[in-house]
Amino acid sequence: MPSVAFYTLGCKVNFYDTEAIWQMFKNEGYEQVDFEQTADVYLINTCTVTNTGDKKSRQIIRRAVRRNPNAIIAVTGCYAQTSPAEIMDIPGVDLVIGNQDREKIIPYVNQIRAQREPINAVRNIMKTREFEELDVPSFADHTRAFLKIQEGCNNFCTFCIIPWARGLSRSRDPQSVVNQARQLVAAGYNEIVLTGIHTGGYGDDLEDYKLPDLLWDLDKIEGLGRIRISSIEASQIDERMLEVLEGSEKMCRHFHIPIQAGNDDVLKRMRRKYTVAEFEQKIKRIREFMPDVAITTDVIVGFPGETEEMFRDGYETLKRIGFSEMHVFPYSTRTGTPAAKMEDQVDEEIKHARVQELIELSETMQLAYAENFTGQVLDVIPERDLEALAADGHLTGFADNYLQIRFPGSQDMIGKLCRVKLTKADANTSEGVLVRVLDDSIQALA
Repeated sequence: MPSVAFYTLGCKVNFYDTEAIWQMFKNEGYEQVDFEQTADVYLINTCTVTNTGDKKSRQIIRRAVRRNPNAIIAVTGCYAQTSPAEIMDIPGVDLVIGNQDREKIIPYVNQIRAQREPINAVRNIMKTREFEELDVPSFADHTRAFLKIQEGCNNFCTFCIIPWARGLSRSRDPQSVVNQARQLVAAGYNEIVLTGIHTGGYGDDLEDYKLPDLLWDLDKIEGLGRIRISSIEASQIDERMLEVLEGSEKMCRHFHIPIQAGNDDVLKRMRRKYTVAEFEQKIKRIREFMPDVAITTDVIVGFPGETEEMFRDGYETLKRIGFSEMHVFPYSTRTGTPAAKMEDQVDEEIKHARVQELIELSETMQLAYAENFTGQVLDVIPERDLEALAADGHLTGFADNYLQIRFPGSQDMIGKLCRVKLTKADANTSEGVLVRVLDDSIQALA
């Protein structure tokens, strides 16, 4: 039986794509082995979001070549899409394929096996208008299923290379999304996480069908307990979207809405399409419709031209909005983006100090958010991960508001909806006690 090994760098969408590519190999009779073992085919799914992503991708490719010089080395993902020639120059690479045409991976691998001629299969992604259908019927380590509904981005923020790596925004056919969601529910998944590169942009390229329409269609699926959106821009939460929040029992009380900076001058330089005031107004509206909602965000620290004063202003903004968690990143130069050429690059040490300040603020906010729920009963789906299977008889899972809760329970509860009372709040993992396990039929929620 031929073997294949995978290495995935970067974001959740990449992990989804790798899973989809594995399905193709599996259908061809391959077995999957660990990347550190000897395999017949190594597939590296690369990231190019920062210069470091490129460097790490090259290191992993070389590691695969060393592991088995006779293996077929295939490279896909964002770095492959933007810099195929650089990758083809690495001795031992057989196939470079970007973020499209991946259904041809198996035929290419077979061709290489027969001829041993390297193939550069990357073409211009900016011309692509079709969503690449990649199905993932199951997820080994999760009780939540990820469902990719969208690809690409039209925003062209000044720090970001992604439109060039992923192409322009394109949506998956609604019927195809609903069918895949039904299959995931039939396979036993209680929660579906809708994911994409710019998930909230779903429907921008469709006739009279937007994300709220899709959410209502998913809401009708029998047996589906929860719908979560992996990430959405504030501007994409319009009145129709707010109606879904109010009317659907299945929408999770959690939104990841990237703010990136809390100061208007910085937002403008980033080419983000909103002001602090507009962002705050939108968050206020969401909270009116969904009072206990968890709002998590991304913040880039030390963007070119960010003065101490701008940072202080931003800090106060973030504190005032009160997120339930912030993912904080120091600004990292990405060659080929407008921000890389900007003057006033911020010193690394200053960046580091600012990052630490925001991480501390985030932890304070995480704890404050969790404390709101002390004594309340939440619905938690225990995860199938190794930590959760610790021998101490405890399970860990996420509530619909994205609080992670650890509670005493048995392994047969994994993947089921459990009512859990939160007893002790914590910035990372809160403690709770089981009230009861809901039937497999989620109708108990309706």
